[in-house]
Amino acid sequence: MSELRLMKGNEALAEATIRAGADAYFGYPITPQSEVIEYLMTQRPENRTGMVVLQAESEIAAINMVYGAASTGKRAMTSSSSPGISLKLEGISYLAGAELPAVIVNVVRGGPGLGTIQPSQADYFQSVKGGGHGDYRLYVLAPASVQEMADFVDDAFEIAFKYRAPVLILSDGLIGQMMEKVVLKDQKDRMPDEEIIEKYGDWATTGKKGRERNIVTSLDLQPEKMEARVHRLLKKYEQMEKEDLRYEKIHCDDAQYLIVAYGSSARISQKAVELGRKKGIKVGLLRPITLFPFPRKQLFELAGQVKGILSVELSTGQMIEDVKLAVDCKVPVEHFGRTGGIIHTPEEILEALEQKIIKNGSN
Repeated sequence: MSELRLMKGNEALAEATIRAGADAYFGYPITPQSEVIEYLMTQRPENRTGMVVLQAESEIAAINMVYGAASTGKRAMTSSSSPGISLKLEGISYLAGAELPAVIVNVVRGGPGLGTIQPSQADYFQSVKGGGHGDYRLYVLAPASVQEMADFVDDAFEIAFKYRAPVLILSDGLIGQMMEKVVLKDQKDRMPDEEIIEKYGDWATTGKKGRERNIVTSLDLQPEKMEARVHRLLKKYEQMEKEDLRYEKIHCDDAQYLIVAYGSSARISQKAVELGRKKGIKVGLLRPITLFPFPRKQLFELAGQVKGILSVELSTGQMIEDVKLAVDCKVPVEHFGRTGGIIHTPEEILEALEQKIIKNGSN
């Protein structure tokens, strides 16, 4: 049965992983996402569903364990925080190149380097532009609540298997550590090999039984075959944009000014929109729920309606580049954000809108 609980974002994600019928989780502790593996260890999911939970000796070991499990068609996940994701990038590129489904979670902390354990959104470039080597993309979900931390787990697995591609849940230390009410979905059964083959095709290394052997690799030394592989990946990414783009519009119908924000910044920006509306400012919010694919067409349409756009991020400005590309210079686009683990307030966001967009637009 579904169940209502008060949970941290990291804990909700971990519980949702068990309930999504995951087969394996491989991870390594790092603040601010350590509660994921801690919760999984205390819940003993091997006794609940048979799910394997293993603390690897490093982030690199963990992502390669995911590669192995995914090769057999199993629902495999790993999670980490910014420096740990950087260590996993080679393995993530291998997952993409080998066309393997997997779920990766990044509970982002400040950087660069060791940085800080406080929240950040400065891993946007790493997440949506590939991050590792080669022509690949990740499907990226950006939760803005504890509820979405839970809901997006099963969604991520479904997308990963639909496209045979790695999926990233891009959270941050604020969403991971905060506590909210969450409705947990019913328990799903883990899928046996026969069901995996029936639902997703006979590509996994499930044992050679009356068929040619399946070889899982990202290597093609013949140029024509490698080019065909890259083009096959590109078609998947184009299909993602057509079929699985997600976004949310808030007060956009009559908006004269627009805020674009995702994740925790979108939560704070929603309050800024309310404050602006009380002052008579017709401001709306476009929240990308998927960062790749990005709501380019929706932004372009809104750019024909509004006088200016403010991109709000917990960084020095990364998503703003995609916002500018999407609007194609139709309206002014400015950035506002805090770094170092400092979280902007609704009042600061509204002031930035007034100073950078509204005031400048009237000059």
